[in-house]
Amino acid sequence: MTREIYFQKLILAEFEDATQKFGKFNSKHEGYAIIKEELDELWDAIKKNELQEQIRREAIQIAAMALRFLYDLC
Repeated sequence: MTREIYFQKLILAEFEDATQKFGKFNSKHEGYAIIKEELDELWDAIKKNELQEQIRREAIQIAAMALRFLYDLC
């Protein structure tokens, strides 16, 4: 499996999990706020020099929330 497909599968799994847990975004404002929250969490992990796995997890969550934004609101 290539890295691209590996990451696509992780992003899609996060997208599906979040959608099942929380449902659709209610507005563009909500979608933006959630993406920003995930981005802030990535920045915090970087500043704290967290393990690569934690940084990767945060980046995957950003990608999944961007996909949710597109899917739910665009």
